[in-house]
Amino acid sequence: MAKTRVFVSFDFDNDRVLKDFILGQAKLADSPFDVVDHSLKEAAPEHDWERKARAAIAKSDIVLVMVGPQTHKAHGVLKEIAMAREANVKIVQIIGYKNGDYTPVSNAGRLYAWNWPNLKTLLS
Repeated sequence: MAKTRVFVSFDFDNDRVLKDFILGQAKLADSPFDVVDHSLKEAAPEHDWERKARAAIAKSDIVLVMVGPQTHKAHGVLKEIAMAREANVKIVQIIGYKNGDYTPVSNAGRLYAWNWPNLKTLLS
C-alpha cells in the first residue's frame, strides 16, 4: 500500500526542530506516511520559496501544520495554508510541544495532540 505524501508546514524562524521530529517518525517501520521534504534549508528569496512550496504542496496528499507558540502568526505558514486550500489538499494541525497554550492556525482545521495513534489515523 502506498504511503500518504505529507508536506510539513512549520514556523521556520522558531520551530525547525519539529520538522526534524516528524521526519524521524516518518522513517518508522509502521509509519503510514512519507514526508515530501521540499522545504528550504535556509532563508531564500520570497518568490523562489513560494514557487517551491506551491509545487511541493501540489504533490502532497496532506499538509501537516506543526503548531508552536507563534505558528498562527507565521507568514510562511499562512501562505502555505492558502496554497493548500487553492490546491484542495487536506490540512491537519498537530500541537508540536507537550506544554503550552497553542492557537490553531486560521483556516487550517482542528488542532490535534501529537501522538503516534493520532498521526497514524490522521496521516494514513
